[in-house]
Amino acid sequence: MLDIKSSSVSVLESVPEHVSPGQALWSPGDTGVVFVGWWHEPFRLGLSACSNRRSGIFHLELASGHCELLSAPNRASFSPRLSPDGQHLLYLEGAVGGPHRQCLQLRLFPFWARLSQLTWQMRQTVTVLDVVQEPTGSESSFTGIYTDALPPQCWAADCRRALLCTPQRSRTDLLLVDTETATVTNLTAGSPEGCWELLTIQWDLLVATCSAPHRPPSLVMAELPPLGQELPLRWVPVEDTPPVPGITWKTLTVQQNSSPHNPQPFEALLLSPTGGTTPHPLVVCPHGGPHAVFDARWRPSMAALCWLGFTVLLVNYRGSLGFGQASIECLQSRVGEQDVADTQLAVEQALRYESLDPHRVALLAGSHGAFIALHLLTRQPERYQACALRNPVSNLPALLGTSDIPDWRYTSLGLPYSFQRVPRVEDLVVMLQRSPIIQAPRVRAPVLLCVGARDRRVSPTQALELYRVLRAHRVPTRLLWYPEGGHALTGVEMEADVFGNCARWFLQHLGRPPVGQHGP
Repeated sequence: MLDIKSSSVSVLESVPEHVSPGQALWSPGDTGVVFVGWWHEPFRLGLSACSNRRSGIFHLELASGHCELLSAPNRASFSPRLSPDGQHLLYLEGAVGGPHRQCLQLRLFPFWARLSQLTWQMRQTVTVLDVVQEPTGSESSFTGIYTDALPPQCWAADCRRALLCTPQRSRTDLLLVDTETATVTNLTAGSPEGCWELLTIQWDLLVATCSAPHRPPSLVMAELPPLGQELPLRWVPVEDTPPVPGITWKTLTVQQNSSPHNPQPFEALLLSPTGGTTPHPLVVCPHGGPHAVFDARWRPSMAALCWLGFTVLLVNYRGSLGFGQASIECLQSRVGEQDVADTQLAVEQALRYESLDPHRVALLAGSHGAFIALHLLTRQPERYQACALRNPVSNLPALLGTSDIPDWRYTSLGLPYSFQRVPRVEDLVVMLQRSPIIQAPRVRAPVLLCVGARDRRVSPTQALELYRVLRAHRVPTRLLWYPEGGHALTGVEMEADVFGNCARWFLQHLGRPPVGQHGP
């Protein structure tokens, strides 16, 4: 705790020793602190992209040092947001274990004031929005909450309505939640921009950014109308960014009919260059995670590939966020099978109905997306002519002792996991059978590997082993080693270097596409 007048710092000693605190905020009247505590026994597991870690909402009273758990004891509760009047605490909650990211509940914790002095009294915690198993068929229907955190300022001035941004299928929309009636209003459904992010709300004045695959983020503002009159919401541009010429995009719906356990369709985003001659070469991108999503936001690297003359396919296979909890769970025990088949189905549909060159198709992916890409290279060696991968997963059993999330190796394959569990022979057999490394001799396409030496999620030894196997089988292979790189290979210079090398790899092995008047 920092006293900015005296420039003194003190440590709140009453935080329970069995948790690691974070996401702290002042309680009403500055009498205490509300914070999230993550359990770290028997050992800590990675938090990045994992909303399934045991955590709770705590309140620490400064005067007495008394600390109590406000949320359920065996759940993953996080991202607390206190209403302006101090009467309601909103937070996200999900299950512990299972898929590393899941559909979440929106929970409300009510308080009251007594004897002119605020005391924390737990009434009944309310579930404002529950987990959505299967959304209705309507494209505008609410599909659930999948965000990592609520906006830092999310409450309307009436202390009844709250705002959040979350994937809704292949978009990220801004949703308004009435906490009393548990109703949701999508404020951005149908807008030409596919990704909305709320920066803040002050006195019912909204400040947000919006973007699309062909349009960098613009800064916009709007005044939140009174209750029941929210639509249509009038956005006023503050810093308007025009669309980038030479790029078009659309959402493809891919129908899956051959899977009895979850025949629901899934989606893919198609970014295409305009001008020049067709058909265009295709770069296929399955996302990592696997429980993540390609929403329709601005991605400079994908736009740059379009400017180079490539069409880009971003695949949201079943198991992606934004399509309901049932879609997430249907991938459990089927990684390396269902996700691979879905990606290939999206590729074949795009090649069938779009103006694309079927003889010039490449793969670009990272982490679990690279796992999918490697499977595609081994199962469809004649389809793909080049591949560029970032920190690929290639050998599942080898990750057990090297990854910061060893539990996911079991859960993803439908195997039971506990902190006490040690690998069994049958576990390792299942993991190895799903690993693309055992089919690596079937790879024919040239492979570029971009590897972060400091990756704690997917050990760089995965790529080193794959590199040696591919080279031994005379597959054209190049490995780029980034000594300071982590799992995401972030940083301006590193990202630019990775993109430049991937683009050159595709130009070298697919040939330079003809470009139109907007191309370089």
